[in-house]
Amino acid sequence: QVQLVESGGGVVQAGGSLRLSCAASGTIFNMYSMGWYRQAPGKQRELVGVISSGGSLNYADSVKGRFTISRDNAKKTVYLQMNSLKPEDTAVYYCNGRRLVTSRDSWGQGTQVTVSS
Repeated sequence: QVQLVESGGGVVQAGGSLRLSCAASGTIFNMYSMGWYRQAPGKQRELVGVISSGGSLNYADSVKGRFTISRDNAKKTVYLQMNSLKPEDTAVYYCNGRRLVTSRDSWGQGTQVTVSS
């Protein structure tokens, strides 16, 4: 099972940028599809975007054109570049790893992103 640790959260003004990182350990990283999810207070956790083991990308409509996911397999790290942030992007952001074949999910502990208006 992969262990995931997020970093890079914080407080930013609307229109600003943040980059989140998720470092993986304990596994063969390129056997995992990696995703970012978020959960705002009182709301369900929702998908932000996913990058497959082969590099294919998929984003939620709400972040298309503003957020970019990338991965560095050599560093076993996935990134979420967030630009043009809005107050509604405020949430705890979670990193997810889904194992190929088994589809077993692993989660990080989450990192808080707060966008002030």
